Amino acid sequence: MKLKQIVEELGLEVKSRVSNLNKEVSGGYASDLLSDVIANAKKDNIWITLQIHQNIVGVATLKELTGIIIVNGRKPEEETLKKAGEEDILIMVTGLTAFEIIGKLYRMLGGC
Repeated sequence: MKLKQIVEELGLEVKSRVSNLNKEVSGGYASDLLSDVIANAKKDNIWITLQIHQNIVGVATLKELTGIIIVNGRKPEEETLKKAGEEDILIMVTGLTAFEIIGKLYRMLGGC
């Protein structure tokens, strides 16, 4: 599934500029611990978190993630958005909880 479709169907608010919304998403990973994401997320996953600091962009770049969904209506810091633009990492926000967005995303990506 393409990032663009996920953004549209889930009503996500795009916060960072990205050159390619046609990137394929292979699955998702949810965690607020950066070390856990480094150890377990897979290339082309979309990451669900409540973290808003710029280190999330570094982790997403390292793991070659397609994007980051920030939950609970939290807004990323300005430095985070700047770094995301430099690294071409899509940052999206939602007012939904992690539980809610994960369930919707799971169904979209072929789960139950």
